[in-house]
Amino acid sequence: MEDIATLTLAGALDGLKKKEFSSVELNQALVDSIDKKDGDLKAYLKMDPEYILKQAAESDQKRAAGDDSSLLGVPIAIKDLINVKGESCSCASRQLEKYNALYDATVAAKLRYAGAVFAGRTNMDEFAMGSSTENSAFQITRNPHNLECVPGGSSGGSAAAVAGGEAIAALGTDTGGSIRQPASFCGCVGMKPSYGRVSRYGVTAYASSLDQVGPMTKTVEDAAILLKELAGFDPHDGTTLDVKVPDYQAHLTGGMKGLKIGLPKEFYVDGSDPEVSQAVLKAVESCRAAGAEIVDVSLPHTEYAIAVYYILATAEASANLARFDGVRFGHRAESPKSVFDLYAQSRAEGFGTEVKRRIILGTYVLSSGYYDAYYGKAQKARTLIREDYTKAFEKCDVLMTPVSPTPAYKIGEASQDPLKMYLGDIFTVPANLAGICGISLPCGSTRGGLPVGLQILGPAFGEERILKTAYAFEQMQGA
Repeated sequence: MEDIATLTLAGALDGLKKKEFSSVELNQALVDSIDKKDGDLKAYLKMDPEYILKQAAESDQKRAAGDDSSLLGVPIAIKDLINVKGESCSCASRQLEKYNALYDATVAAKLRYAGAVFAGRTNMDEFAMGSSTENSAFQITRNPHNLECVPGGSSGGSAAAVAGGEAIAALGTDTGGSIRQPASFCGCVGMKPSYGRVSRYGVTAYASSLDQVGPMTKTVEDAAILLKELAGFDPHDGTTLDVKVPDYQAHLTGGMKGLKIGLPKEFYVDGSDPEVSQAVLKAVESCRAAGAEIVDVSLPHTEYAIAVYYILATAEASANLARFDGVRFGHRAESPKSVFDLYAQSRAEGFGTEVKRRIILGTYVLSSGYYDAYYGKAQKARTLIREDYTKAFEKCDVLMTPVSPTPAYKIGEASQDPLKMYLGDIFTVPANLAGICGISLPCGSTRGGLPVGLQILGPAFGEERILKTAYAFEQMQGA
């Protein structure tokens, strides 16, 4: 029965439909796997076996009654900043440690409608601020390929659960690479949809103009299946666009022949780990050998991306997290001496070091006298970065790049040097600034056995294109 827990999403759905096993058997196998492995991985913050199996039993009853909902009975793990009614939604922060969601986020409502089983809350960097899942207020998640290494972040719990055999699939969020980078570090598939493709309603905001929910899965086909369920216009979220959602799984056809793949010269520079560069360039060459045309492109404003991101994201975080003041929302200090002390103590006790750092930086760049010098200029630079990608996609169908300059690093290695960790996002943050879509999938490993991820980027609402390309590459790799 343990083998059931290692199934892909497509495999689990197929087995349920063919009655090879029940939803209860599938979910029990997963619960057993989590019980066996999560003491080491620490991918989950909350997981209630009784609740999971109750949902599974209800799914079996519905299937017996003729219900054929698209995800009926399949367990999906949820990053702990997505509201699921009745479940905790702590954002891995002391600030929301006692909060239980009063409603479903739109993505959760869609999963519920499709019949999915909610399989637990995965660990993350506090309020999604971090690249290693070391910033969680509760525990450090570990990489399933090497327990001494980080899983990446901020969706490190979801990535570790999927790659470590503790989840069939999971949801993550990506503000500057928080799906793609942990997918690369853990050796699974992680997809950031275009901004506006998936609703953010009910997802605790970090940076509202950058955040996106996306699938974390074992295969590209699984990502296509899950994205179809998540995508679409939502009247609750004014940033979603009413654009037709294709059947992504049905369009996973065709190979590499005739495909134009762009290599941005700014992404292939000295400073990356040689084993990462070697694996990515080998992947590119395999695409060339399969019939793809490789073209050189330039994204000249990439050098400004990190600075722009950490101005805009922190500014939006400062505004979004102002609500957690001990009065309206969040942790409340027990014995403040004044109103000011209530605010100060509540926020000081509730937020961790990295969150405080970003709030302070964001408040500074929005303050009088500095707004135009920092925030205003960053917005202008963001427009130039977006225009770079528009021009690049006039010359090619997709872009191929590394996901991260390095493989997963040791726990504690970068956490004391925030700038070093921030610079590790150089290959992922531009896609969020430009609002385009991207996917990370495994393309090799280091001599030490750590996965290396390949990033495929497409234009806004070009998810079908990057999924087809990623699927073709995956098939070439023998996945």
